[in-house]
Amino acid sequence: MKFTLGFSPCPNDTFIFEALINKKIDTEGFEFEVELQDVETLNNWALEGKLDISKLSFPAFFKSLENYTLLNTGSALGKGVGPLLITDSNHKLSLDEINQASIALPGANTSANLLFSYAYPEAKEKTFMLFSAIENALINKQVDLGVIIHENRFTYKQKGLYKVMDLGEYWEEKMELPIPLGGIAINQTIKRSIALKIEELIRKSLEYAFQNYPSITDYVKQHSQEMSEDVMRQHINLYVNNYSLDLGEEGKLAIETLYEVYNEVNEIENEDESVLFI
Repeated sequence: MKFTLGFSPCPNDTFIFEALINKKIDTEGFEFEVELQDVETLNNWALEGKLDISKLSFPAFFKSLENYTLLNTGSALGKGVGPLLITDSNHKLSLDEINQASIALPGANTSANLLFSYAYPEAKEKTFMLFSAIENALINKQVDLGVIIHENRFTYKQKGLYKVMDLGEYWEEKMELPIPLGGIAINQTIKRSIALKIEELIRKSLEYAFQNYPSITDYVKQHSQEMSEDVMRQHINLYVNNYSLDLGEEGKLAIETLYEVYNEVNEIENEDESVLFI
């Protein structure tokens, strides 16, 4: 059986899936046709139901519940892993200044956009762009503020940029739960028994990766956008953890809580949370 599988070229995703797609584990006759894309492309594809299995941001998943359900493995949740709101000045900004500022965000359907909207519901002047372009947009004065994710968390200070707020810390203080960033969703056209088998294969792939860590494979390096191995490991350490192996009760509660926030921000009547998980 062959399935389409989409994930990002970021080290946390390639780390999880490398053993599966390169058959370092027994895939039990399953084949995977891989699409490596930035997360907002995957988010938009999810709205079309394009792929069988896909990494996606949670807001995109919430918009795609007619097509997808969430696997219990492969997700990115954690503490101290949230997006950062940054600027090119160390001047302390007031709430009014932030609400009136122009803000660059890494996609309308990203968890970063939802967490920013939760913290700053009155800030409306948003520009959406590729996550890796946001630092330069600030440096070039194209926008006043930017919300950064992924490896940019580790590089913004070197570029003379300053943190305004850790949006993940804000979430954690309010909710006392880990921050849900992204998950692995599977198309509902796939039988549940097959979906559960794929979930188990992804878990075995991640277990294999953990067993061989901190070694960084050529596959991860190849797609890491010229990061140093140290930054690759920081990336993996931040975004891949026990919640990636299995959401557990706390992980599921965090996602259900984010779903409630998503509905509030978008003024949607709360839906049944049981439809989220396989």
